[in-house]
Amino acid sequence: MLFLEAIAETPIILGSQSPRRKELLSSLDLGFEVVVREIDESIPAGMLPQDAAEYIAVEKIKAFAEPDFFNHIVITADTVVVDGTDAVLGKPKNVEEARAVLAGLSGNAHHVYTGVAIAYRGQVKSFTSETIVRFRTLDSEEIEYYLDKYKPYDKAGSYGIQEWIGRMGVDTIEGSFENVVGLPTSRLYEELKRIVLSS
Repeated sequence: MLFLEAIAETPIILGSQSPRRKELLSSLDLGFEVVVREIDESIPAGMLPQDAAEYIAVEKIKAFAEPDFFNHIVITADTVVVDGTDAVLGKPKNVEEARAVLAGLSGNAHHVYTGVAIAYRGQVKSFTSETIVRFRTLDSEEIEYYLDKYKPYDKAGSYGIQEWIGRMGVDTIEGSFENVVGLPTSRLYEELKRIVLSS
């Protein structure tokens, strides 16, 4: 059976409530249902930042281990933003923290890692996609405008690359743009093909 035929007949679960991930998965012309399970998202001591996103994605997939999901494709993901000093930049707690994060990203490169896990019929496949983003130097007026208008407090790294600040402020990007938004769609599609056609 061809992949598009097979996946059209396979129920898919997206284990994320992120509107950006929902939009990206929809853009692959896949039908799916959103089911979110709460897990402990703490990272083991000593884990490298570039490994943290995939670790959390795999922990999320474990929450769908019951038999009801055996014939479903379940997709989970987590995104980690890491600055030039290897500090993990989570979602900002307030405007002051967001302002400080954006000031630190200004004129510098940072790494975005999205970990993805896929479960289907007893198989679990996980991977990490990396993108390097460099901002041009942002002035304080631009940072304040973005914070005031877009309020990026639900976003790791205090910004959304698909928003105004990404359009005017990103100088270069190395890797997948969609990965920075929250789901590396091209790599995900390839992995879905592998796991479905091998089942």
